[in-house]
Amino acid sequence: MAAKQRVVVGLSGGVDSAVSAWLLKQQGFDVVGIFMKNWEDDDDTAYCSSNVDFVDAAAVADVIGIEIEHVNFAAEYRDRVFAEFLREHQAGRTPNPDVLCNAEIKFKAFLDHALRLGAEKMATGHYARVRESANGRFELLKGLDPAKDQSYFLHRLNQAQLAKTLFPVGELHKTEVRRIAAEIGLPNAKKKDSTGICFIGERPFREFLDRYLSRAPGPMLDAQGHEVGRHVGLSFYTRGQRQGLGIGGVAGHDAAGEHQPWYVAHKDLAANTLHVVQGHDHPWLLSPWLEADDCSWVAGTPPAPGAGLGAKTRYRQADAACTFAPTAAGFRLEFEAPQWAVTAGQSAVLYDGEVCLGGGFIAACEIPPVVSARALRTMGRSRRHATPAR
Repeated sequence: MAAKQRVVVGLSGGVDSAVSAWLLKQQGFDVVGIFMKNWEDDDDTAYCSSNVDFVDAAAVADVIGIEIEHVNFAAEYRDRVFAEFLREHQAGRTPNPDVLCNAEIKFKAFLDHALRLGAEKMATGHYARVRESANGRFELLKGLDPAKDQSYFLHRLNQAQLAKTLFPVGELHKTEVRRIAAEIGLPNAKKKDSTGICFIGERPFREFLDRYLSRAPGPMLDAQGHEVGRHVGLSFYTRGQRQGLGIGGVAGHDAAGEHQPWYVAHKDLAANTLHVVQGHDHPWLLSPWLEADDCSWVAGTPPAPGAGLGAKTRYRQADAACTFAPTAAGFRLEFEAPQWAVTAGQSAVLYDGEVCLGGGFIAACEIPPVVSARALRTMGRSRRHATPAR
């Protein structure tokens, strides 16, 4: 009798990985669960208690009837993910730690550990799919549930990683995953999905960054260059941000005379100035193009130049039709319709239909023609001292 193929599953304590493990066991695999502890700072707080998640994961393993191992990757996470996360914020960009965490921890450190345990494959609860083509190449596909597809976060995976990876719930909708979990009596069947920073939790973001980044207050200017408030430090803001600006009560009106909410439009690092605008569809929040660098392509090579591809510049965004052109540092995208709040440091991910091709980190996009407070004062003095027309 042939030995069962061993698959190591990352059990997070959540319902998606739990159902993934159960499905694999039903398919006849020798399933081993691994719980990854990747964060140690203040792990006893309400925002990030891996102990609670491990108890949930262990309870799931007991119901399914598989072994579970507790593995600590905190040092790797701090060195490979969190240090880069802080560097990017200090540089004024907005990184997505989930993208780097998948590439460096879940599908590198974790995969290496799984192989040392004699696993043929590793599996996670991501909503994505892997397809092997006729030529032996592996494709990363969107999950079938469009509301849960997580291929955006996985776009930096390569051929070697995909060849060893299974996504058991990628063929299912979330409602079906919940139904299965309840039907087989999993203790976490109704557990709320995590939406916080990868392995750090759902803590107040600015409060968290305060512990690692220094504040450097400066002016907050509107589209006309008038100071409407003070920011606490550019590292604490991101383009398109609406909450936490502290200027909700400041008078201001759009062209129709109606009060509109404020949004972050641009961060001027050289002047330590935050530029804000009113209205979700203000022109300063729209970008017709972007440039990206530090690229990673699932097939190992970039797609051919031209139109016909779609791109996401943030998670859960609909694919935006674009034209792709390679550059010396990476690539440039020209959009058919301007995209909202394209943000440096985030990922621009390319798709050909359901196939995720890869992408890069956004390095540049259209910058609004901001007016500085100094320039505004200069223009004011020039007008006051100008010779009246006769």
